[in-house]
Amino acid sequence: MSRYSRLLSNTLVFTVGKLLSKLLVFFMIGLYTACLSPEEYSTAELIANMANLLIPLACLGISEGIFRSAAASSGDKEAYFTNGLMVYGLGSAVFLLLSPLMSLIPFFVDSAWLIAGYVVVANLHSVVSQYLCAVGRTKLFAGQGILNTALVIGFNILFLPVLDFGVTGYVLSTILADLTTTVFLIMYTRLWRAVKPRSISKQTIRDMLRFCLPLVPTTIFWWITGVSDRYMVAWMCSDQLNGLYTVAYKIPNLLIYAVSIFDSAWKLSVSAEEDPDACKDFYSRVWRVYTTVAFLGGGALMLCARLFAGILFADDYQNAWIYIPVLTLATVFTALCTFLGSVYFTSKKTIWSMVTALVGAGLNVVLNLWLIPVWDAMGASIATFASYFVVCILRLITTRRLISFKQEWGRGFINTLLLGVLTIVMTLSEYDPTRIPLMYGMAGGVFALILLFNLRPVMELLKDVGRMIKGK
Repeated sequence: MSRYSRLLSNTLVFTVGKLLSKLLVFFMIGLYTACLSPEEYSTAELIANMANLLIPLACLGISEGIFRSAAASSGDKEAYFTNGLMVYGLGSAVFLLLSPLMSLIPFFVDSAWLIAGYVVVANLHSVVSQYLCAVGRTKLFAGQGILNTALVIGFNILFLPVLDFGVTGYVLSTILADLTTTVFLIMYTRLWRAVKPRSISKQTIRDMLRFCLPLVPTTIFWWITGVSDRYMVAWMCSDQLNGLYTVAYKIPNLLIYAVSIFDSAWKLSVSAEEDPDACKDFYSRVWRVYTTVAFLGGGALMLCARLFAGILFADDYQNAWIYIPVLTLATVFTALCTFLGSVYFTSKKTIWSMVTALVGAGLNVVLNLWLIPVWDAMGASIATFASYFVVCILRLITTRRLISFKQEWGRGFINTLLLGVLTIVMTLSEYDPTRIPLMYGMAGGVFALILLFNLRPVMELLKDVGRMIKGK
């Protein structure tokens, strides 16, 4: 099977599983905004985001080490799982011992136990599912994603409208869904047979940690860039405004959902490459298609954002629409940064991932402190975009030293310029509702230009897909 066929096959498998899961979660926004006030929704998301920050810290990001090591190995994959599981166990024990300290933070006094449970269970789920994906159980990996989502929805329906558990029910739904899915995976695959204590090795653990430890601060810095603005909006403005700002993120997240699907397939495909620099053409062709889809997808989301908001958001959240265009532009560059990060992943130079993420995090904090007092949540949106844009430029420069694939700076500049114009037009339409028809006409024209400019890569993509399906 060729590289492209393998990538297409993996992408289709993950699309069936992950896309369905993500879409189901996306359409749950209506339930959340109907059952939770903007203040409650803000609190629930801040708790979940804090847990996501602590997940890599608690177990040193070992699930990434398990995936990269097992996927690239043609030998004893079970040894990596066993050693990774040991790191998970020790890390979780230390984390649980320290977790009461979270109660010292006023905001998390009543939710420390939820955060601790969320972190420990999410890490176990990640360790198990990433290992199964790395050893080729991709269909099971995709299927467990659907199961997990169905369980989240079921628990949400039980805990929110039926039992009225509020914020606790929102977070507890994810914990119980992760736990149930993990137990299912272990029982279905008899995964305990992959645990071989005799294979525990300090050298193996050291090698895995050398790869994944730089990803821990990277995740933290990435969290600061993508999530800290919500804490700052809540702190500097209000929980109500942060509730609107948080729900506005849900529309651009559709692009992130698509990116996460491809990223899983892409990393699985390139992890098998013994010489990363030998696949320059592979990277070049995929990057061209990837950027095309990112810019077109971002433009389409901007045009449809008001429609999505009207359908999915409760009346109290309708004003959230104004932040969506800028956040969508930021999300496009998040997607580009994610792909470029895979170069560090493949070449095992994850230190560069950490450095570039650090720059983005620092810039984001400074811009938030400057712009939020001036423009409220819109200032946070602009700060988020600027941070991801700078990280993208830095990664374009540094990745060329690792894998010298064609990055097409000129095409990227024109796409960015056109999408930036579209962002401005869509944002201004909210400030002057009397000109909405005119603004939408202009926006449609700009999107048509983006489509025409990217028409050739789109046609090439369709031809390549056709050839891969035919096995040529």
